[in-house]
Amino acid sequence: MESAPRPFGFWTATALVMGGMIGSGIFVLPAQLAPYGWTSIAAWIVGVGGALLIAWVLARLTAAMPEATGVVAICGAGLGPLPGVLVGWSYWVSVWSANAVIALTAIRYLAQFVPVLGATSLAQALSATVLLWLITLLNLGGARLAGAFQVTTTLLKLLPLAAIVLILAGVALSGGGAFHAEAHPPFAWSQLTPALTLAFFAIVGFEAASVAAERVRDPARNVVRATLFGLGLTGVLYIVVCSGIIFALPTAEVATAQAPFAVFVERFWGHQAGLATAAFAAIAAIGALNGWTLLQGEVPLGMARAGLLPRWVGRTSARDVPIPMLLLATGLASVLVLSNATRSLGGLLDFMLRLTAAASIWLYVGACLTALAKRIAPVAAVAGLGFAGWAMWGAGLEAAGASVVLMLTALPLYWLRFGGGGAGA
Repeated sequence: MESAPRPFGFWTATALVMGGMIGSGIFVLPAQLAPYGWTSIAAWIVGVGGALLIAWVLARLTAAMPEATGVVAICGAGLGPLPGVLVGWSYWVSVWSANAVIALTAIRYLAQFVPVLGATSLAQALSATVLLWLITLLNLGGARLAGAFQVTTTLLKLLPLAAIVLILAGVALSGGGAFHAEAHPPFAWSQLTPALTLAFFAIVGFEAASVAAERVRDPARNVVRATLFGLGLTGVLYIVVCSGIIFALPTAEVATAQAPFAVFVERFWGHQAGLATAAFAAIAAIGALNGWTLLQGEVPLGMARAGLLPRWVGRTSARDVPIPMLLLATGLASVLVLSNATRSLGGLLDFMLRLTAAASIWLYVGACLTALAKRIAPVAAVAGLGFAGWAMWGAGLEAAGASVVLMLTALPLYWLRFGGGGAGA
């Protein structure tokens, strides 16, 4: 065991929240949201508002049961073993599927400096697989090392966001001549749901501190503060940065940009600044990959320690690292990447983003139902359920159905733990 069983303080927990959110999504979303114009701003506001409702529910649950290993264990205690296993397993699926997407996105940015990494679809897949395993090796060193890396990369990934904010401030102070609001599509109710679905992809991850509560000192205090502060700050940055890029450039130019952040910075500060932005976007993706890799071991570990999975699932090293489940998750992510080596990257990213969101939403549903069962933050829980249902509908039938199928693969482990396999299986 490590000398400090709970190595994460407030700032590391906040870095885990922000690092999980600020990954690959925000650096490509201006291109995806540009066709929605003014509706995209509403989507961000609604998405962040809905996430804050759910975050408040997660925070209150953690504060009420700080001894729990995480929000998955809390769901198991509140709803029963089977719902707890299904919710936790679905979230675990969302974590390693997200890692596959994040690794591919990181390689896209790194390929701007080392072209051979992205020369072909196969090269991209192989490079992404190598990156997955490098970050896994880092996490095998223990939660303290992974947490320190997370703090560093979170600070670095804020730099391109800060650059965008500075440019936007300069444009505004100079009279706002670069903004052409009238040239962008007006708000449309019919477009809000698909725009919300896209925006929500970049918001998923705000629950990271609640999931890894076992690693956080004084979780009743620090998880609450880190979740709300990290989500609030990141949400404001998202709204300002993404909307600013969309409205400061022609819609067609943003919508077709492979790296909209780099395009925007290059327009105002030159080619070298654009390349620097691409470099920091790669750092952002790698930092997010580190945070999600940590969680892909912590989720099943917390479930095993809470008695929801067989004890062997929670076996750890001398550094308290759940090596078997960490390696299994990275292996599954690698299979996902390599099995799609010949598919269009755009098509893979679109489906996997929707699958990741759908699989994550089941955790939010479980948390809100647990809060209602325990009469904790009932108003926020009801509102959070409504928002989660809306987001699931927006993810589409294919992604929602796939999330259910993958969730049900946890049933054999449930039967081993609570069926004839015995509690000590």
